[in-house]
Amino acid sequence: MTEIIKQILYSDLGTSFNNAAFLLFRVLLAIELFRVHGMKKFRVENGQREHVPNPLHLPEKLNSLVATFSDTVVPFLIILGIGTRLAVLPTIGVTAVGYFVVHRKDSLEVRDVPYMYTLSLLLILALGAGKYSLDYYFLNLI
Repeated sequence: MTEIIKQILYSDLGTSFNNAAFLLFRVLLAIELFRVHGMKKFRVENGQREHVPNPLHLPEKLNSLVATFSDTVVPFLIILGIGTRLAVLPTIGVTAVGYFVVHRKDSLEVRDVPYMYTLSLLLILALGAGKYSLDYYFLNLI
């Protein structure tokens, strides 16, 4: 079990520059995700909160919970580098559904946003959080 945890948490991108560059990438991506999409979950416009599309016909509360968690909690986990590879999974799901289902008939300009988020989050999934993260710190405690 410890080996599985180590494989999930371990992420060292080689040089200090690579790790620092990826830290900057992670932080800026997560801030943008929270600022643009997460803040919408708290705002009330015209007496209503943001409508979250439900193209998979999940129970409404579950759909809303996953979308809210993906846009409000996950960005902070990405910034801190806590369980990063696992944390990005729900957000990858939300952005991929946005690209392949919700916006499938929209113009490329509209589809571009969920596409870029999905690619960026897949990169984080593949590489992990890097050396400058709480994942790396916790790994050294095990």
